[in-house]
Amino acid sequence: MTEETITYCANHPSVETSLRCRRCEKYICTKCATRTPTGYICKECLRAQKKAFETTEWYDPALGFLVAAFLSVVGSFVISLLGNIGFFGWILVSAAAPTIGVVIAEAIRLVTGRRRSPTLYKFVLAGIIVGALPMGLIQIFSLNLFGVLFQAIYLFISAPTAYSRLSGIQLFK
Repeated sequence: MTEETITYCANHPSVETSLRCRRCEKYICTKCATRTPTGYICKECLRAQKKAFETTEWYDPALGFLVAAFLSVVGSFVISLLGNIGFFGWILVSAAAPTIGVVIAEAIRLVTGRRRSPTLYKFVLAGIIVGALPMGLIQIFSLNLFGVLFQAIYLFISAPTAYSRLSGIQLFK
C-alpha cells in the first residue's frame, strides 16, 4: 500500500489540497484557484497573464475617450442629416451607424498603437455616448421625433460595433 503525502495550500498553510496551479505548479486551495478553460490557475499567475494582455499606457483611455467623442459628434451629425431624407434615411442610417462604429474603432487603434485593455474599451464606449449627446439633445429640444429615433439607432448600433471590434468579441465564428 502506498502512502500519500499531505500537501497544503501555499497561501493557506492549514488547508489540505491536491490542486495545483497549471502554470507555476504550486499547491492551491479552491479559494485561491481560478478556473480557466485549460485548468486551474493561482491568482498571482492570473494577474501576470492579464498584465501581458493589458498593454495600454496611462494616457490611452483619455486619448481614446477624446477621439471617440469627437468622431461620435461627427457621426451623430451625419446621422441627423440622414434623418431628414425620409424613408430612404432609415436604410442609410442602418448602413451608416455600423460603418461609423468601425471607423471609430479603427481610429482608436491607430492613435493608441493597437494597445488594448478593458479600461480603454469602456472609455471609448463612454466617449461614443458622450459624443452623441449634443446632437441627441438638439433633436429632443427641437421636438424632432425621427431625429431622436435615428440618434437612438445610431447609439444602439455604433457603440457595440466599436466595442466589439476593439475588444475582439466575435459573435459568429
